[in-house]
Amino acid sequence: MNFGALEPECTAYDSALFAVIPVPYDLTSTYQPGSRQGPGAILAASANMELYDEELGKSTYRQGIYTAPPVEVDARGPEYMVSAIRQSVADVLTDNKIPVLLGGEHGVTLGAVEAVKAAFPGLQTLHLDAHADLRDTYQGTPYSHACIARRIQELCPLVQAGIRSMSEEEALFLRGGAVKSFSSDFILDDPAWAEKICAHLKGDVYVTIDLDVLDPSCMPATGTPEPGGVSWRHLLMLIRLLAKKCRIRGFDVVELSPLPGQVAPDFMAAKLIYRIMGYISG
Repeated sequence: MNFGALEPECTAYDSALFAVIPVPYDLTSTYQPGSRQGPGAILAASANMELYDEELGKSTYRQGIYTAPPVEVDARGPEYMVSAIRQSVADVLTDNKIPVLLGGEHGVTLGAVEAVKAAFPGLQTLHLDAHADLRDTYQGTPYSHACIARRIQELCPLVQAGIRSMSEEEALFLRGGAVKSFSSDFILDDPAWAEKICAHLKGDVYVTIDLDVLDPSCMPATGTPEPGGVSWRHLLMLIRLLAKKCRIRGFDVVELSPLPGQVAPDFMAAKLIYRIMGYISG
């Protein structure tokens, strides 16, 4: 199974612009588990997309989309998964591919950011999420999905948007100013919200998208759905503007926990990934 159910000539590694890397891992998930099924559900849904992008007026798949075998789960702990993911992403970056991770829980992002940062030292990260994910540790590990933004900001400048849930610890950390954070209310209420967020980003950028940034009315299939999220149109507007202003060097879409009998969230995730590919490839 490959992303888009493409013919072999469009999936050849040597000529592909994008390298899709499935990471079926959710060891540190809390509340509703199941994001380990996310990559498979996205790939299955992508087989049913129209490959002509009606917004962009092109068939993005002709840039080449290679789908790697899933990163093998390492049961020793999340730090070992970070290492395995970092190596998988580093390999495709060495071959001038744009890595596209399919999660899996949000903890999978750290290895990807580490690899992209090594390749592009001036990297910044845009984090789209309902949750701040800025705890220093959670349930005994600094590699939990609840700590991913804290670990990223230790590596590179971090801007987050869509936030509408955090602990007291995270609120206190944000007051220190190490992270620029925009709430979902800011996005919904300020007419110039996209420009103001992108004003804090430049050059090389990695984008990590937790699907719970979307309102659960359109994206219910997440581990911790939070009311008050952004819309499909808001999400695309921001990434479209970012792609014009910056160089997106890689991205991930994480935390899809498929719901039996409901394929709309899976399809939305697949189409989001394909649309972002289109923005990146111009």
